[in-house]
Amino acid sequence: MKSLIVSLSVALLFSCQNNAQQKAVATSNKSKIEQGLMTADPIEVPLQDGLARAYFASGCFWCVEAVYESVKGVKESISGYSGGHTLNPTYESSNTGRTGHAEAVEIIYDPKIVSFATLVDVYFGSQNVTQVNGQGPDIGSQYRSIIFYQNEKQKEIIIQKKEALAKKLDKRIAAEIMPFQKFWIGEDYHQDFERLNPDNPYIQGVSIPRLNRFKQKFPHLLKDKH
Repeated sequence: MKSLIVSLSVALLFSCQNNAQQKAVATSNKSKIEQGLMTADPIEVPLQDGLARAYFASGCFWCVEAVYESVKGVKESISGYSGGHTLNPTYESSNTGRTGHAEAVEIIYDPKIVSFATLVDVYFGSQNVTQVNGQGPDIGSQYRSIIFYQNEKQKEIIIQKKEALAKKLDKRIAAEIMPFQKFWIGEDYHQDFERLNPDNPYIQGVSIPRLNRFKQKFPHLLKDKH
């Protein structure tokens, strides 16, 4: 009986050690993923009714949402959160900068009209590409620039365009490149905020000027006016 107890105790000890080691590895891997030292496998979102989805973060999502909704082939742009390590992020929690999430947008688009590569051009062409951890007056990791890829082809497109832009400007491009994992839809009042609140001081002073700068640079990408 004593030897059985000893054997059980040893087995339990090893089991506890193994569990502790597994937790330590998982924590270490999570930290490495967050630091960009290790990459999680991207999750690819399938086409739905012939429409694809892409995910970008570039400062305030009110601004980014409006930019993409002006582009031909984009059916809808949704504001939300991505890139972090907490579940069910909210505007209040992401604004602390402790969730790892950035304000992001989900772009629903027709790949027969606009390509993922063009959406990446829109991304780089509608922001200050060298600003780290922020965009314009919005400062903090929750406003950092991130391009999310869903497969290796998208990753290659992003890397090529980022490297070409860095070479052209002879400057470091701030955008992070991350595998897409999850997009959390933002609160209802954030959706279509610029369109529904044209007189808001932030919209007047930041969002509309940013949208107009994009329109001046890429008139050929804009939806036809009816």
